[in-house]
Amino acid sequence: MMDIAIHTDMIQLDQFLKLAGAVASGGEVKALLAEGMILRNDVPETARRRKLVPGDVITIDGNDTYRVVRV
Repeated sequence: MMDIAIHTDMIQLDQFLKLAGAVASGGEVKALLAEGMILRNDVPETARRRKLVPGDVITIDGNDTYRVVRV
């Protein structure tokens, strides 16, 4: 699991995944969501602009896991 630090109270899912280097574009996030490959806290996510808060855990395709942390 990789911790990704944010400087705000929350961050949108698509922005977070770009910050983490997990995706290159918002279109890639949209495609992953459509295929059900993104989980937020072990629940399938459907909204690319979902607001994430520190402590949320994002898993992509069951392999890559990222945790939102606040600096």
